[in-house]
Amino acid sequence: MRGTVQRPARPAWAAGAALCAGALLSSCTSTGGRVKVEPEAFGSTTTHSRNFATAPAYTCEAARRALLSQGFVITAADLEHVKGRKNFQPEPETHVEIEFSTTCAPDGRGGKKSIVFVNALQDRYALKKSSNSASVGVGPIGSLSLPFTSSDDSMVKVASETITSAPFYERFFTLLQRYLAADSDLVEPKQPELPPLIIVPPPAAPASSPASAAPAAASAPPQAASAASAAA
Repeated sequence: MRGTVQRPARPAWAAGAALCAGALLSSCTSTGGRVKVEPEAFGSTTTHSRNFATAPAYTCEAARRALLSQGFVITAADLEHVKGRKNFQPEPETHVEIEFSTTCAPDGRGGKKSIVFVNALQDRYALKKSSNSASVGVGPIGSLSLPFTSSDDSMVKVASETITSAPFYERFFTLLQRYLAADSDLVEPKQPELPPLIIVPPPAAPASSPASAAPAAASAPPQAASAASAAA
């Protein structure tokens, strides 16, 4: 009889490790080790836009005042565009900058209404430190490093993204509507109704009487008198 050789049982943790390694390898192979960014869905149209019952020029003026009230520095403003910037420092070595852009476009016929498009870009900066050591060159020995160091600190942009939070823009639109309702100068004034125009005719010339016409007929002009004497 031939003897059977029994192999030692494979521990359970080895099987689990093999499965985890296979899953990790497959995920890295499918994505290439990079985070996949989902494409734009173009679904919601209310997050970055809102309709108002005022002309674009008045709506953009209210948007400018709304940004100013929140500490934004206005970098550009005209009848249809407003752009502001605000800086934050949430941590000692982190700097955040928000650039808020507003576009007011006419909505409907006549340009009496407007649709406002907003977009906020957030840039994040981090403090980068670099130290430099001083060295002195000595002929036969080479370079000699001295313990004197200098550091150069600079802010480096590490992230940039568009804010997509719906409550963030909702608060701005609410504040914009408050300025439109509070400031009557921003609402286009109605033209006052003028009274009907009455045309008064000029007074008529007085008619001449027969008594005044008789002397005028009696006195003949000099040309007529000379013609009568020549005929005689």
